[in-house]
Amino acid sequence: MNTITDLEKKINSELTTKIKSSYIRHNQLYLNIDSEDLKEVLVFLKNSASTKFRQLIDITAVDYPENNQRFKLIYLLLSHEFNSRIILSYSINENELIPSITDIFPSSNWMEREVFDMYGIKFKDHPDLRRILTDYNFEGFPLRKDFPLTGHKEVRYSEDAKKVIYEPVKLEQNYRNFDYDSPWEGTKYLKEINKKND
Repeated sequence: MNTITDLEKKINSELTTKIKSSYIRHNQLYLNIDSEDLKEVLVFLKNSASTKFRQLIDITAVDYPENNQRFKLIYLLLSHEFNSRIILSYSINENELIPSITDIFPSSNWMEREVFDMYGIKFKDHPDLRRILTDYNFEGFPLRKDFPLTGHKEVRYSEDAKKVIYEPVKLEQNYRNFDYDSPWEGTKYLKEINKKND
């Protein structure tokens, strides 16, 4: 491949019915597909002699709670040989099962677990789909835009019980008087001390 535009033309000609849209921005190729075409597109991008996207950089998601298809899944691929990147994306419904790509990119194992843990998106045929960043008894999915900022429960070590316990979140906001003076001028009590010394 000579340029990123040549790459875009090649991929669009080979995967005509699989690519919904494509565009180039910041010298990177963006492809939009359907979720059922994910594996076929990834196998082509990885194994084709004209693409060779053999490294999966990351898998992530974006939450659009107001949309009918709530989540957008994003796959970042890198071709070392051609020094180019592809951002592959598709939209899914809230409870839709996504095919796991661990058989194509084994490194996707932990990335898919992270997406499951943070967004609640489930991957079909994943070898070990369980939480990876939050605790086992954690309720909810932290990166969903409907998740409360303070969480549902708080975790603390109880000296009385000698173990970690879970309690409902208590939001206490006591009145605090903040000193917004410049740190270069010093706080009020330091100013008073300096006046007395002078």
